Amino acid sequence: MTDTPKLPEGYEISTDPHRIDAGRVHRWLSTDAYWALGRPREKHDRAVQGSLNFGVYDAVSGEQVAYARVVTDLATFAWLCDVYVDPSVRAKGLGTALVAAVREHLAPHGLRRILLATHDAHGVYEKLGFTALDRPEEWMVLAFGR
Repeated sequence: MTDTPKLPEGYEISTDPHRIDAGRVHRWLSTDAYWALGRPREKHDRAVQGSLNFGVYDAVSGEQVAYARVVTDLATFAWLCDVYVDPSVRAKGLGTALVAAVREHLAPHGLRRILLATHDAHGVYEKLGFTALDRPEEWMVLAFGR
């Protein structure tokens, strides 16, 4: 496992579901995240309710500045998704620290794997130990559309 990047000073990470700013996260994802453009609020809320959620917050104001969601059984498998950092705080290492915190939070559960999909952030995830699938030909998907 790789070193755990430190969260920049002035920020904190929480898995408290009551701290998630659902409206802000929905706005981020549905208007600015290529994988979730147009996602309806009701669908977003159901996804949040059925997931383990991570927020990054400004330690002074409490304002949420980043988000990640994990779908998991906490025994064998996890899917990391909806990782988003507000444009106003990008390039500070918040995204890398957030994903590292997710990895560290899940490590004690003995999961066999954590999966994710990305179009353009391979380098971020590779720094944290993620690699391409060894045998992608063994994986399949049943897609219902968006």
